[in-house]
Amino acid sequence: MDNNKNKRYMPLIMAICVIVGIFIGTFYANHFSGNRLNIINNGSSRLSNLLHIIDDQYVDSVNINDLVDKAIPQILAELDPHSVYISAKDVETANSDLKSSFSGIGIEFMIRQDTIQVQNVIKDGPSENAGLLAGDKIVEIDSKPFVGSQVTNEEATHRLKGPKGTQVKVGVLRYGEKGIREFTITRDDIITKSITAAYMLNDSIGYMRIKSFGEATYTEMLSALASLTAQGMSGLVIDLRDNGGGYLQAAVNMANEFLPKNRLIVYTQGRKSPRTDYKSDGRGNFQTLPLVVLINEGSASSSEIFSGAMQDNDRATIVGRRSFGKGLVQQQIGFPDGSMIRLTVARYYTPSGRCIQKPYQPGDDADYEADLLNRYEHGEYFSQDSIKQTGPAYHTTIGRVVYGGGGIMPDIFVPEDTTNYTSYYKQAIMSGLMLQYAFIYTDANRQKLSDYNDMRPLADYLKQQGLVEKFANFADKNGMRRRNLMIMKSHSLLEQFLDGRIIYNILDEQAWNEFNNETDPTIKAALKVFKTGAFPKKPEQTKK
Repeated sequence: MDNNKNKRYMPLIMAICVIVGIFIGTFYANHFSGNRLNIINNGSSRLSNLLHIIDDQYVDSVNINDLVDKAIPQILAELDPHSVYISAKDVETANSDLKSSFSGIGIEFMIRQDTIQVQNVIKDGPSENAGLLAGDKIVEIDSKPFVGSQVTNEEATHRLKGPKGTQVKVGVLRYGEKGIREFTITRDDIITKSITAAYMLNDSIGYMRIKSFGEATYTEMLSALASLTAQGMSGLVIDLRDNGGGYLQAAVNMANEFLPKNRLIVYTQGRKSPRTDYKSDGRGNFQTLPLVVLINEGSASSSEIFSGAMQDNDRATIVGRRSFGKGLVQQQIGFPDGSMIRLTVARYYTPSGRCIQKPYQPGDDADYEADLLNRYEHGEYFSQDSIKQTGPAYHTTIGRVVYGGGGIMPDIFVPEDTTNYTSYYKQAIMSGLMLQYAFIYTDANRQKLSDYNDMRPLADYLKQQGLVEKFANFADKNGMRRRNLMIMKSHSLLEQFLDGRIIYNILDEQAWNEFNNETDPTIKAALKVFKTGAFPKKPEQTKK
């Protein structure tokens, strides 16, 4: 009887238990939910819950996608200076930077005072055809103002690049003119070369200027080497100054051309990335060609991989100033929405074991970005004694001592020459007036200047035209007061810049390099290496 009675009341008892459980659960959820989330959730789940709570309960409507786009860069910035987030709209631009061509308007620009300033108009490109001049300031894009904090290299590139055949309207401020000029530019394919000059410095020494390490760099190098060899090259200067790097494989392929078989070029290693060695295969055609490599503080990443491989293998003499120190390896990881991150997964090491990466504090990007300015202020650009290498000592293949601690230290130091710098010269450069005058002079005298097909005769002609005085008058009429004593002191620099830009406008970038190299102290130091035979020697030989 008792059992039957219990069975009869069992459903009722269970229902009461369920109801009591619901009330208890609701009470704890309402009163202790904060503690509960902290106990249960951690790491990525907390971020996910935070976004869900904001989307569900925040007082105003929020675009979660925009919030994520702003939050991810902040998270990556806490890791290192080179882990970055690229939004979906910027991925194509980011991936096209090192390709041999892209579609755009055909200008080189810099951001100065939150404004796009045109540094150079590519010859026969869309912008030149539309009428843009070097020195112009772009203040409107597609009839909307584009100035202020929104102006970044990434955003400017995104707005100016685009599919071939599409149009973009730009509003331009031209120095000395009132009002905004409008130009409609039809985008077109812009061919980009990573090797911008290859010629003979003298009867026996070739020169090659490599601007970046792109997908076509190795092919371009082979073509340049073949041409220089046909001209009698018996030694080579490779100029990597201000080369910010690019593809690792391009640097490895280049190094392979100059190294004997089974030499280590570079290796990468990280916490989750096993060591990967890149070695020469012995198939290079220039394994014994005397070699000098030029670097400076703007040489980074792949430039440092190549110069480090040449130095540690005692294959070349490195000339110039200490390189940038970018030795972190990024891996691209895509998200379903088309955006991606470039996450640092390993470090680069030279053959001797040096880590290329200079020191940094996670989350302190401002100090990292100020490093080159700090080097300048501490005198590193002007005196080798100002360079304090505190990293561990390593040894090259023949036993020479090299140091870690960031960047590649040259074998022969060449200081920056600021003897004739003045505030007038600096203002002339920064204002864009020099670029603008060089272009205006070129345009006004194009018929006469076009009679010159070679750099040297054109340079000789320009030297007789009194361009510094003409520029000073032009600048004075356009708001930059004459400073006669400063003009006299900086005369050679002003003349060099003006002549060089006009040569660039009439001929090409190689001619411009040839002209500047004639008076370049680093080039002179490189040629001295060949003349004196100052190539890597065993330590005991250097002590004699």
